[in-house]
Amino acid sequence: MFRKALIFIASLYLFLWAPASAQDSAQVFRSLDSIRKMPDDTVKVNLLMARARSLYRFFDGRRQENAFLQEAISTSQKMRYAKGLAEAYNELGTSKRNKSQYLLATEYHERALKSAQDAKDTRLITISLNNVGVDYRRRDMLEKAFDFHFRALKSAEKDKDDRNLAIATNSIGNIKLSDAKYDEAIEVFNRSLRIEQERDNELGIAINLGNLGYAYEGLGKLDLAIDYYKRSLAVNERINSITGMSICYTCLGTAYQKKKNYPLAMEYLQKALALNDKVEDKIHSADSYISIGRLLNEEGKYEEARKYLQQAIDLGLKWGFKSTLMEAYKSMSDNYKRAGDLNQAMDFNNYSILYKDSLLREKSSTEFAQMQTLHDVHQKDNQIKQLQQEQDLSQLRIRRNLALAIALAGFLFMLIVGGFFYIRHRNLQANRQTLQLELRSLRAQMNPHFIFNSLSSIHRYIWSNNQEEASDYLTKFSKLMRMILDNSQHTFIPLNRELESLKLYLDLEALRCNNMFDYSIAVGENINEEEVLIPPMIIQPYVENAIWHGLVHRKEKGMLEIAVLLRGKVLEVTVTDNGIGRKMAMEIKEKKDRMHNSMGMKVTEGRIALIRKINNTKDANVEIHDLQDNGQATGTKVRIVLPAEFLF
Repeated sequence: MFRKALIFIASLYLFLWAPASAQDSAQVFRSLDSIRKMPDDTVKVNLLMARARSLYRFFDGRRQENAFLQEAISTSQKMRYAKGLAEAYNELGTSKRNKSQYLLATEYHERALKSAQDAKDTRLITISLNNVGVDYRRRDMLEKAFDFHFRALKSAEKDKDDRNLAIATNSIGNIKLSDAKYDEAIEVFNRSLRIEQERDNELGIAINLGNLGYAYEGLGKLDLAIDYYKRSLAVNERINSITGMSICYTCLGTAYQKKKNYPLAMEYLQKALALNDKVEDKIHSADSYISIGRLLNEEGKYEEARKYLQQAIDLGLKWGFKSTLMEAYKSMSDNYKRAGDLNQAMDFNNYSILYKDSLLREKSSTEFAQMQTLHDVHQKDNQIKQLQQEQDLSQLRIRRNLALAIALAGFLFMLIVGGFFYIRHRNLQANRQTLQLELRSLRAQMNPHFIFNSLSSIHRYIWSNNQEEASDYLTKFSKLMRMILDNSQHTFIPLNRELESLKLYLDLEALRCNNMFDYSIAVGENINEEEVLIPPMIIQPYVENAIWHGLVHRKEKGMLEIAVLLRGKVLEVTVTDNGIGRKMAMEIKEKKDRMHNSMGMKVTEGRIALIRKINNTKDANVEIHDLQDNGQATGTKVRIVLPAEFLF
């Protein structure tokens, strides 16, 4: 009882003492230092957690990790306090999810789940299951999300935990909604609504009523959808939720637009705009301008629509809302297309594509950064475990050597020599394992880079070609993706599988470039393609470079030649193109895109360097030669040399 009172008083003190966001930095860290001096116990962990929750804005504003949360994790680890770890990891995962760092959020919430299971705390288990489910739902991995929310649902039912039961039920409904299973979603949302009504949670009631509106709108039952939107609006008005009211007004406007009741649709959209103008985050106002512009487009009021869409563009440019700019330019393109001005329509559509490309690049860069962070986290954990193991081994070795020294003094010299060679051999093995881990890390970077480039190609191709060709492109791309995912699990793969994926890639690029080049692949007669092994995706970056920096700039049809030869214990791959040459390609690149750097080439060079280290050989390198005829550039030749590996 005394300890609970102490925790309550300390937490109350921290709450009253801590200003929200304008807090003095030195004061914050003095507080951290004072807590660090406390004995490591549950009181200390609870104080750190209370302080961490009150200082999210402070650390987020400085773009720093929450030091109190990190200290809570460190203290709980030293104490082996599983419950404290579960709570801290849940908080850390949620903070990452709020920053759209979904990979990191999943990692920390799964750690929270493991710690909650170790603590056998069913409430924390349910919370963690729901958190992991939400992370997977944000990543559009609906099957995994459903599995975790369903487990949370069963756990909450068992414990009669209405709060987490409502969260799990609502989340399952949203998964059904995302999967267009509207009838099933309606059944789940009604169940969640009943739970929230029993809890008298008006915010939950408003959310579920709105979700039911979405589901009925998906079924095309617009009158029923409108009824639920209005019921949700009434609850939001009662609790004075500006965001909730704005969402309801927008939904009502969209529904009435589908019913062709344009005056009423405009009335609700204008109400949403008026509310959003009061909100500090101007992205909501920009979205309202776009919705009104689209409605006016449908009414044929093109001049008036452009005024609203231009206001959305102005806000997007001022505040850097790239997704808003993409949608605004797309709607402006539709406006001019409807008005018959196809040149203007094409120009605005190109602007929309530029921002879509930018968003894709940002998403890819964010995922790369999160993957690197996860790698660093796992590496740090492994280092800690390795240090503990080495300490244990060291203690065992000392005791063993002492016993042997007493019993077998005559063999002391032999033991010293043997120990020396043992340590040397162990260090060599450790270095080799480290290089292997670095090679896996570089290979993990290679695949997302290639997938991002391929996705960018697909959306441009679909935009500019007919449906049959687009379908063919997607079919080949999906087959290529399956091969890449299979191949990326291995350090080496048979040559025939590498060449098969390379052919698929070349077919896709040829389609994308309107068959502006032909290609050939020649394999030496002394090579058994099923037995000779090669690192996956080691050739593709150089092929990609030859196409996009050499062949596509030719006026006539180009030629790409790939040859694979086996010379003793060396595998040699040459990629030859008759493009414009590196010098002219560099000039074009500087004119068009000074900011772009080829990550695929750098990663591949790093992989080859590591292969050279692992095999302790000079037979692993890349040579690039400029081809010329009477001083004129006639193309580029890349020679990739690797130590030969065999299946048998």
